[in-house]
Amino acid sequence: MSLATRTLGRSNLTVTVLGFGTAPLGDLYARLDDATAIATVEAALAAGITLLDTSPHYGNGLAEHRCGTALRRHRRDGLVLSTKVGRVMDPRQPPAAPARSDVAAPGFAGGLPHRASFDYSYDGAMRSFEQSLLRLGTDRIDVLLIHDVDVWTHGPDAIEARFREAMDGAYRALADLRDQKVIKAIGVGINEADMCERFARAGDFDCMLLAGRYSLLEQPALESFLPLAQEKNIGVMLGGVFNSGILATGAVPGARYNYAPAPDHIMDKVRRIEAVCRAHSVPLAHAALHFALGHPAVASLVLGGVTPEEVSRNVAAISAAPPAALWSDLKSEGLLAPDAPTPA
Repeated sequence: MSLATRTLGRSNLTVTVLGFGTAPLGDLYARLDDATAIATVEAALAAGITLLDTSPHYGNGLAEHRCGTALRRHRRDGLVLSTKVGRVMDPRQPPAAPARSDVAAPGFAGGLPHRASFDYSYDGAMRSFEQSLLRLGTDRIDVLLIHDVDVWTHGPDAIEARFREAMDGAYRALADLRDQKVIKAIGVGINEADMCERFARAGDFDCMLLAGRYSLLEQPALESFLPLAQEKNIGVMLGGVFNSGILATGAVPGARYNYAPAPDHIMDKVRRIEAVCRAHSVPLAHAALHFALGHPAVASLVLGGVTPEEVSRNVAAISAAPPAALWSDLKSEGLLAPDAPTPA
């Protein structure tokens, strides 16, 4: 099966519309054995997925280690490898307990026994980049993103200082690496559309990874950020298009939304979306994937997975287009923004 491709913003990189996200391979929610994790990466590569996104944050480097093991068994030709800066690991210190209780950034059930520290300085970004090269066991990374400069991660009192630190430090480091042709594209990986917009207006970015803020369930990125991305030719990678699970599982007991149990009003809205999808014989997860790809600023959907079977299901879902009437019915029910672009 051949996956469609799109150009990643102003870069000359071509990526498949379905990318592979590796947060689950860092033991997100639950510990995952090495063999299954590595087999899942290999399944994504075998399926023709050409965008692999990872981060030091995912299990304090564990996801990068596992990706590196899989990548060493495959040729890098045609593969776009993306990772992030913003955290530096200290292998001499054990992981610290979360310093704040008022932010929503998820923790990991396992991971490497290394302590992560936020560092958005110039030197910190360079150190993070070098550490990622070592964990991945590779000589090159294609896309480098500044990670988690958002209120969701740092809280409202710290975000302004973090934004300034990132623009004065990490952004300059990434721009230098791009100018030196060490990397091919730079961007940010964030959980908030308005912070993506701030970065897009403040710097010269090629792409951005936005998690959870443009989905079949909610579209806060539609009003301002996505039109700006089109205007500036910034390629958008979307993560969290299942909103941490509920658009994949449906409104079942224990369904997750934004990494936590879904509240009642979210469960109610998902049930209404599910009812429209059932009327058109379209699985909810299929509708979620195709809707997210309908916006012209979007280059790729970065989906995680913990088994090869999950990868296969995602690839099959992206290849089965829903009928156009599904989107018009969702809009008429008030479940989609009236001006939301939908697949042709």
